[in-house]
Amino acid sequence: GCTYKYLNGGPGAPGFIYVSPQHIDSVSPALSGWLGHEAPFAFDLDYRPGSGIERMRVGTPPVIALKSLETALDIWDLVEMRDVRAKSVELCELFIKEVEARCPTLTLHSPRNAAERGSQVSFRFAEGFAAIQALTARGVIGDFRAPDVMRFGITPLFINESDVLAASVIIEDVITNDLWDQPEYHIRSRVT
Repeated sequence: GCTYKYLNGGPGAPGFIYVSPQHIDSVSPALSGWLGHEAPFAFDLDYRPGSGIERMRVGTPPVIALKSLETALDIWDLVEMRDVRAKSVELCELFIKEVEARCPTLTLHSPRNAAERGSQVSFRFAEGFAAIQALTARGVIGDFRAPDVMRFGITPLFINESDVLAASVIIEDVITNDLWDQPEYHIRSRVT
């Protein structure tokens, strides 16, 4: 999993892995690192995985990123997950309603039923890549997945209804006025 997204750890935040205890000793790590060795400070040239989940460690922990994540986790201690989920559903429903009303050329790609989706809403648009670039230039940060999916994360700890409404207005402007159709928004990089 990724703590930068789900736990608000920010860029460079460490990832995590879960392996069922019944399978952990039969799983080999895809990346073998010295900290996952059975004797990490022996510095043996031959890798032998440690026992349990320890075998999944790959290297020196990113101390600064872990400290940032620790601060993010402190925030989670102050809230109830049911309240966060309720706010997420409310904001996602508002976002869907506003975008569909303002941008009939976009097609909802996420499940309409809130119980079937997380705190993310995706729309399909033939020029989704360019549209995401244009939106990013205007402060609405989304993500693109080929061939035509625009994804928007709704973070209920940090945004509110006015943020959702403002983003919807910007999306409408970019889509209905073809503001995405500029040469600079069609240039593809390795990261979308």
